[in-house]
Amino acid sequence: MTLSTTVSQYLIRRLLEYGVEHVFGVPGDYFLNFCHQLEESPLQFINTSDEQGAGFAADAYARLRGMGVVCVTYCVGGLKLANTTAQAYAEKSPVVVISGAPGLNERLRDPLLHHKVRDFATQLRIFRELTAAATDLTDVDNGCCEIDRVLDTAWRCKRPVYIELPRDLTECSCQTPCRPRLQPAAGDGAQLAEALDEIQNRLSRARRPVILAGIEVQRYGLQEALLDLLKRTGLPFATTLLAKSVLPEDHPQFIGLYEGALGADRVRQQIEDSDCLLLLGAFLTDINLGIFTARLDPSRTIYATSERTTVGHHAYPEVYLPDLLDSLRKAKLTVPPIPAATQRPAAAPWAVSEKPITIARLMVCLESFLAADTVLLADPGEALFAAADLTIRHPGAFLAPAYYTSMGFAVPGAIGAQLARPDLRPVVLVGDGAFQMTGMELATAARFGLTPIVIVLNNCGYSTERPMLDGAFNDIPAWRFSRLPEFLGSGRSFDIHTESQLEAALKQAMEDQSTWALLEIHLHPDDRSPALQRLTEALAKRVRGRDQA
Repeated sequence: MTLSTTVSQYLIRRLLEYGVEHVFGVPGDYFLNFCHQLEESPLQFINTSDEQGAGFAADAYARLRGMGVVCVTYCVGGLKLANTTAQAYAEKSPVVVISGAPGLNERLRDPLLHHKVRDFATQLRIFRELTAAATDLTDVDNGCCEIDRVLDTAWRCKRPVYIELPRDLTECSCQTPCRPRLQPAAGDGAQLAEALDEIQNRLSRARRPVILAGIEVQRYGLQEALLDLLKRTGLPFATTLLAKSVLPEDHPQFIGLYEGALGADRVRQQIEDSDCLLLLGAFLTDINLGIFTARLDPSRTIYATSERTTVGHHAYPEVYLPDLLDSLRKAKLTVPPIPAATQRPAAAPWAVSEKPITIARLMVCLESFLAADTVLLADPGEALFAAADLTIRHPGAFLAPAYYTSMGFAVPGAIGAQLARPDLRPVVLVGDGAFQMTGMELATAARFGLTPIVIVLNNCGYSTERPMLDGAFNDIPAWRFSRLPEFLGSGRSFDIHTESQLEAALKQAMEDQSTWALLEIHLHPDDRSPALQRLTEALAKRVRGRDQA
């Protein structure tokens, strides 16, 4: 049985079925009709100041909601999303990119239409490289099936997809196939049973077993399964930086972040000395592994992802993380008595003074204000690395591009985060350089009644790069960030030089739920967190090594 609908009606209906309530974007003539249809639908169109801001907002929305959508015009809008889509692909964030395009009737005789680059398929070819699935809906008869295929791919693979919509086809009729949503690929039962036997055998003989949880635990909604496994086994666990807050960090079995030599020694030793390391859904990236200073012995590692599992040197290519974790939590595991987890040291007490504020003291103060109803977003650089030691008590309430590390994510990301989870108030940590890229999206936040607290680390330039190789190229124009509410006509700001000013500003910003707030933190250009010092020293050695070679 099939039902008749239009291409745009079917696309909107399917997005709603995936739980999407907001679409981010910037309007353009090639999809104005679709914009109007969005306005007439239950979906709310959130038009941002710039397409990159829309892409980052959709990415954050997807991380908290399960799917995000960004809609732009052809090429001049779509190609500005190349960076944000690449980030979503690298970090497995299911963002649906919808681009308007010239109508089929307009393409006859290959005219030079505005926004065209090389030919009418240029943008589609580019996005095929950046997404898990891409389609142009030029074949209306097959349009609904293509929409199903692409959206199901985003849901199953947790990666971005691309839909190109010619503007003269949005209201064309198409036939709706009545079929269930595609299910994730089924694993091999025999391989799963064999893998479980081997894992049980290793755990029964282990003396220092430990779990290292990665971002796929969150992407695939496996937190409850992991909590069950932890409860039944008593195993200690750590997370990677990309997966920070995948479980509540006040959990009694949580030992901290593992970052190779860049992290705390107590965590590094417990992970690297383990004789049975369960590596669950982690990305083995340079940042997660402390610029490859990690020392993980594959022969003692059980490594499970959404794509395959290995136990030591034995590969199980059709054993997938969701199936394995579900089986592990139900299995009768024999685990020897586990030594007490090496607990994270308690946060330093905050005692206010009139001293100039530093990165270290900022983190101590912020720790005392973060609560279960906040979500912390950190931009790459000092903001990200300094935030690594903060305790995030709400699961999934830390968002950062800790693998792709694209600057400019956090401020527009706060828009997507608060719309995805209105129960969580965004707190943003962003450097002065990154804020200059996308910080004006605070105008979008103001327009839609959103209330992020944005903490700008003003240290006069790109502080992450200075220790590696400094020069005038690391300098940026001096902005008076705290004057921004005067320009935007909304929000409130604080100009902060001392610890007492910081405490007062955070208290006022947290208490005022009516508007957004900006805290400009004046830092010495040479002030760096311990984590950033360790990172930049490692990077500087690599840069100098290449130069000498």
